[in-house]
Amino acid sequence: MMPFEMTKNDFFFTMAGLLLLLGVVCFLSGLIILISRVLGSDVQRLAAQTAKMVQKGISEEIAGLVGNAATLIESLNQLVHTTAGIGVFLMLVGMLLILASYFLVVRIV
Repeated sequence: MMPFEMTKNDFFFTMAGLLLLLGVVCFLSGLIILISRVLGSDVQRLAAQTAKMVQKGISEEIAGLVGNAATLIESLNQLVHTTAGIGVFLMLVGMLLILASYFLVVRIV
């Protein structure tokens, strides 16, 4: 007799538990990314300072400053979209893993 024998049902329950744990971790990490990065104060503060820089560049007629500030604003916009996309992707993967865990348990019971 082996020291640790696992039946088919035990294996499926173990897999379902691991999928559930991994799904919850993915979902929570996606949620944390969405809350902390997208709504973070650093990005908003940087955008506000860039807007002030653009206004100063326009009033003093410094074309290079305005062009660089516009590029910076576009880069910030892309950063927020990318971070939001990663957060949503992680949340979707987490939900799919939780759903897979549920179907494994339903298959056994």
